[in-house]
Amino acid sequence: QVHLVESGGGLVQPGQSLRLSCEASGIAFGAYAMDWYRQAPGQQREWVAKISDTGRTTHYADSVKGRFTISRDNAKNTTYLQMYFLKPEDTAVYYCHPSITNYWGQGTQVTVSS
Repeated sequence: QVHLVESGGGLVQPGQSLRLSCEASGIAFGAYAMDWYRQAPGQQREWVAKISDTGRTTHYADSVKGRFTISRDNAKNTTYLQMYFLKPEDTAVYYCHPSITNYWGQGTQVTVSS
């Protein structure tokens, strides 16, 4: 059974940073590219970033480019999303997602507010 456990969310002020983690089990983690998505209240789920299976290639949504960094540690079956210079519009539940699968975790809440 596949499990995806996101963690690291919280309440921060604008301009601060957070690091999200997503630990996977029950899946050949190193065989999949990994995505981060987010969903704000009343909004559709939005793609945020992708990292290739090896970690050599990354892609970002324009809204987070230059502020967020996606990475992974295949030995730990974990992907990370380092978020800098957070803005109120980054407030959402953040999810990790193995590309081209239907697996989703519970998500972790990020709230950016003064």
